[in-house]
Amino acid sequence: MRANLQMRNNYYKSPLSQILNNFFKLVIGVFLFVIIFSNQSFSNPNNKLYEKLDIFSDVLETLKKEYVDDVDQAEIIDSAINGMLQSLDPYSAYMSPDSFKNMNADTKGEFGGLGIEITMEAGLVKVITPIEGTPADKAGIQAGDYIVKINDKQVKGMTLLDSVKLMRGKVGTKINLTIRRVDVDDELKFTITRAIIKIREVSAEVKNNVGYLRLRAFNEKSHNQLTKKIIEISNKNLNGYILDLRNNPGGLLSQAIKITETFLDGGEVVSTRGRDKNDIKIFSAKKGDLINKKPLIILINKGSASASEIVSGALKDHKRAILLGEKSFGKGSVQSIIPLKNKGGLRLTTAKYYLPSGESIHEKGVEPDITVKASKDDFKINTKTDNQLEYAINLLKKS
Repeated sequence: MRANLQMRNNYYKSPLSQILNNFFKLVIGVFLFVIIFSNQSFSNPNNKLYEKLDIFSDVLETLKKEYVDDVDQAEIIDSAINGMLQSLDPYSAYMSPDSFKNMNADTKGEFGGLGIEITMEAGLVKVITPIEGTPADKAGIQAGDYIVKINDKQVKGMTLLDSVKLMRGKVGTKINLTIRRVDVDDELKFTITRAIIKIREVSAEVKNNVGYLRLRAFNEKSHNQLTKKIIEISNKNLNGYILDLRNNPGGLLSQAIKITETFLDGGEVVSTRGRDKNDIKIFSAKKGDLINKKPLIILINKGSASASEIVSGALKDHKRAILLGEKSFGKGSVQSIIPLKNKGGLRLTTAKYYLPSGESIHEKGVEPDITVKASKDDFKINTKTDNQLEYAINLLKKS
């Protein structure tokens, strides 16, 4: 989830008493339904649903009577909904009517914020990747960093949307982040100025007779832009191509399939499987190898997620590309947007991605064929310090 998502609204306007009345009506209705239609006994010790619902109503009533301060009733119910969803996985979430209305902002190529893709892990905000050229990237935030404080407020215990709300703000204002980084003992502190984030999805150039293609996101126009760039630098004498998917957090599945087609002449790209294991959807590529079967190296790292893993994993399985760099992030689940009656919505995990080999991406990532760790001395993608890119170019020069 990008750090530009809007936080939920307090749309529950009913007093707590009415909420409780509706709640009790629901419980009674469910109870009667079960009595009439269920073949199971209500006393079945394996069925704890009614006991839990009773406890829930007791807690609400106790908060109303006994809690030391007045509480925002809508916030309590919102938190209960979010807690329920986030107990499932980091990617399922509740969206307020405003968030639901503006959810397409991620695919339009421009938004306000810091420029980071984030998720939740172990109760902390984890950076999937900083978006290249954004304030977060320029400040030195790295893929895999854990945000432990936002403006001196502890992140532990917050929901992902709570964290997003704190990180959002007016363009030009500053925010302080405290970071924990693997292999670094001390906390790292960053002050970042919020800005309008513009994503330049695709760039291309020729380096030492090698076609270098940099893809930063999978947005609505990514495939068309990549196709144009390939045609621009196309040359019969090129030794091969490099597709750079490092720090690419993914995006649209449709774009992942089209971009895989760009380098593949048919075959399965990815499949999805939901709760019903027999309900398998297979997405295949049409003929479309624009680089005429020339050697292809794909660069990946721990900031390569979702659609990046689909493309790199599929081309690896088809032995169409060599993967070089570091293991990818491991985000291989499908989120569906389900509208709610209040004009909000649920972002709910409904399936998982599987590569042509049958392997799941989720929480595993894609392993490179050649592991090359990024040098730690001022490493920057596509600069003189980029040892992974240099390694790939040298491989293609020798081919």
